[in-house]
Amino acid sequence: MRFLKEPEHSHGKIGKTAVVLINLGTPDAPTSSAVRRYLKQFLWDRRVVEVPRPVWWLLLHGIILPFRSGQSAKKYASIWTKDGSPLKIHTEKQAALLKGYLGERGHEVHVAYAMRYGSPSIPDVLHKLKQEGFERILVLSAYPQYSATTTASNFDAVFQHYQQVRNMPELRLVKNYHDHDAYIQALKQSVLNHWQSHGRPEKLVMSFHGLPKAFLLRGDPYHCECYKTARLLAEKLGLGKDDYIVSFQSRLGKAEWLQPYTAPTVKKLAKEGVKRVDIICPGFIADCLETLEEIAIEVRAEFLAAGGKEFNYIPCLNESPAWMRGLAEIAEQHLIGWPTMITAIVREDLKQQALISRAEAKRLGADH
Repeated sequence: MRFLKEPEHSHGKIGKTAVVLINLGTPDAPTSSAVRRYLKQFLWDRRVVEVPRPVWWLLLHGIILPFRSGQSAKKYASIWTKDGSPLKIHTEKQAALLKGYLGERGHEVHVAYAMRYGSPSIPDVLHKLKQEGFERILVLSAYPQYSATTTASNFDAVFQHYQQVRNMPELRLVKNYHDHDAYIQALKQSVLNHWQSHGRPEKLVMSFHGLPKAFLLRGDPYHCECYKTARLLAEKLGLGKDDYIVSFQSRLGKAEWLQPYTAPTVKKLAKEGVKRVDIICPGFIADCLETLEEIAIEVRAEFLAAGGKEFNYIPCLNESPAWMRGLAEIAEQHLIGWPTMITAIVREDLKQQALISRAEAKRLGADH
């Protein structure tokens, strides 16, 4: 095995700590070629699609990539901004703010962000941190609910990278935070802020990203964690069981996925006489194609076409102060025991200086 080039090892030097916030990823541009590259990497992940490789290779390269790339590129173009992909913009801002919020809480840590698919890639970010002397890495996924298709895939990429590293850093992994009070409180505040400006709807729809039902039957806890998030949020908002609905979006292929599906659910509500629905997507901490295009544009159009009168999409947590405080709290709980506190670092520096001074004093004494 060939190992990556290591930075020169320095004895007695205190290694630095970094948090790596990992999100799903995004194409580099809203073009067919860029989307094709992105989808090729994403859909070839064995965690995402468990179909036997030879069969899936033929389907992916013969049908999905040739036809889906152009269609998806048009969707990305509809939400693209002058600064680029909304997902990347929000994730970059979240990383910068998280460093600041952790600093306010007394932690001297660096925060970087990476994408599971696309750039900046997980291997590139981890390699850069290694070269810069970071010896403790906290991996924090942008997925509140754990799934083998998302969080575990991030972990795979991290471990695969470190198979090429001779002197590995100390690693900690955040598996989930679907029921963390800081996360639930941030969701609550987001909903209340929206309702203060727009009033309350007849129904609140909590739409999570979908997953093949077969994955649930094989032991993936994602479905359960989504429902727990929804229940806790409903309790914080004082909602009864008839005031909200949990649904699942972004179905791919013809196999059965977790139900109920979001679009049919919203259409059914409209046909039953519900005039206004609000939709929130708790499983996404940053707005992206699935929220800004699929929900805010496509599902909205279906609700109105079915007879609904008012459709409101409640934005993701993004960089809201309540969420950034919450994310810092989540990260902080996983940093416990590492020498990240600013006072601890100062104390350690003083200790090292004292040792050097004593050694220098001994040497001078011996010289005389």
